[in-house]
Order: sequence, then structure tokens, then C-alpha cells
Amino acid sequence: MITVYYDGKCNICSKEINYYKKIASKNIFNWVDIANNPENLIEYDIKINDALLFLHVIDGHGKLHIGIDAFIIIWKNIKNWKYIAYFISIPLIKKLAIFIYVKFAKFRYSKLNYC
Repeated sequence: MITVYYDGKCNICSKEINYYKKIASKNIFNWVDIANNPENLIEYDIKINDALLFLHVIDGHGKLHIGIDAFIIIWKNIKNWKYIAYFISIPLIKKLAIFIYVKFAKFRYSKLNYC
């Protein structure tokens, strides 16, 4: 089982995660809204502010993935999104994706009024 920790109070995050929930095969993901259930982060010693800033995923082997790497884990496990995962994994593309994601995530985080 892949555990996805996401910010359920963020409209953008919730819309994206809800879309993934609809298209993902059942019993692959455990979707955890950390804005409303922060206690779920304790097991992996993830700080709430870190989890609100960047998407966090624990893969089926218990390994933590953050940011773009977390998205890649999600996409690899959703039919027809595997191609996006492989494309984003190309080193130069991944570097650009990380840069854009970090900028966006920090901007979004700076606008939060609940942490």
C-alpha cells in the first residue's frame, strides 16, 4: 500500500488528489489528509509544516518520497499516468519539474492561514 500525505485544506491539492482517487485502482493508495489528521505523520517523524509544504508519499517498501519524487510514485501506480512518471523522471526534465514545483509549493505555503 502506498500512503499519500496531502493538504486537504488546500483547494488545489484536494482537487488533484480527488481526481487521482477517482482514476486510481482500488487498494493501491491510502490517502491521508494531514491538515485534518496530523497525528498520522508521527509514525514517520514527518513535521506538519514540511508535509503542508511538499507532498509526501510512503511507498510499499516504507521509503519516504517528497515533492516531485512523491508525484512520480503516484503516477507510476495510476494507469495511463505511468508515461508521465517516466517522462518526468528524465534527469533534465526532473530538474526543471523540481524547480517549478518548489517555487509553486513555497508560494502556496506562504499563503496558508492555518499553520
